Amino acid sequence: MTLMLPAIPPSTRSITGVARDLFGALDGVGDSLPRARSVVLVVMDGLGAIPLRAHAGHARRLTGAMSKKDVLSSVFPSTTAAALTSLLTGVDPGRHGLVGYEVRDPQTGVIVNQLAGWEKAKVDPLAWQRTPTVFETATEGGRPAFAVGLAEYARSGFSAATLRGAQFRSATSAAERVALALSLAEEHEGALVYCYLPEADKAGHKHGMASGAWVAALEELDAAIPAAVPDGVGVLVTADHGMVDVPRSRHLVIDERSPLQEGVVAIAGEPRMLHVYLDDPARAVEAAARWAAGVEGAADVLTRTQAVDGGLFGAVPTVEAQSRVGDLVVPARGLWALYDGAAADQRAQGMIGQHGSLSPEELRVPLIRFGAFAR
Repeated sequence: MTLMLPAIPPSTRSITGVARDLFGALDGVGDSLPRARSVVLVVMDGLGAIPLRAHAGHARRLTGAMSKKDVLSSVFPSTTAAALTSLLTGVDPGRHGLVGYEVRDPQTGVIVNQLAGWEKAKVDPLAWQRTPTVFETATEGGRPAFAVGLAEYARSGFSAATLRGAQFRSATSAAERVALALSLAEEHEGALVYCYLPEADKAGHKHGMASGAWVAALEELDAAIPAAVPDGVGVLVTADHGMVDVPRSRHLVIDERSPLQEGVVAIAGEPRMLHVYLDDPARAVEAAARWAAGVEGAADVLTRTQAVDGGLFGAVPTVEAQSRVGDLVVPARGLWALYDGAAADQRAQGMIGQHGSLSPEELRVPLIRFGAFAR
């Protein structure tokens, strides 16, 4: 099978540059954003630029402020754990080390769910993710830093890895969270405020983007952005990644009796991007050939060396981050999703909207300006 990985040109603007641009606006330097007395970063989880534009009639405030150039590239894997961490540290997954939704801890062999499984895996988020967050950078520079989200996220391991340095505030609805973020930015001169809105991602996973539920979530997010922003406050609206709807006919289940399971000790990642761990990593090339033939065009199959040397996880991955990458890296093609038939938990097969791979729908995210940043 021919390897057909889309290359992201080095000149493409990445979500890793958002933090730098926000600090530039606060300091009055740089040419990406105008100066602002405080800044608010609103992240609409899972809201890709392509479906946003396709549903412009349901998001007139967002799309009305969005030009053709207002697009960024997410990172690989295009999944929340990796991409949100990149937004909030300013570095690629190969630097901060969260290289997938689930990865294998090379020290213990335990599979770590990097969104919700820190405690179960007995992993210290402060040791696992050591890159300074934007909030730590802000407070070290004497700036107030806040994170606004749902109350349930306040003390999670993922929050400890990505939000440390921020004062956490919670509110229930999307509109209440945005209003709280803007209020904090107005009240605290020089503040960096992050506001997390997971509504589109949740609706997409459960119902798909072709559903009325997803459209309703989009309308809720659009209405959450007020017509007026406090004077001097710059607002950026972006996303961590996009999403595709995966039909049942594009589910490829790798049965526990499949030849692909030969020599495999664990399969992690997620259905759109598998990390495959082998009992003998020295046989990765042989295993990659077997997998490439077995997935029948549903995915690309790379060895860890190919994926790392090809820059998928960033230009200069750390040794620690590389050790968490699967011996095989398997990003899905088209609208396919791959499932480990040997795994006990098959709940992921109920998800319609999915992400993690390299399609434009998953990688392209909006970057929309309001308030002091408006064009």
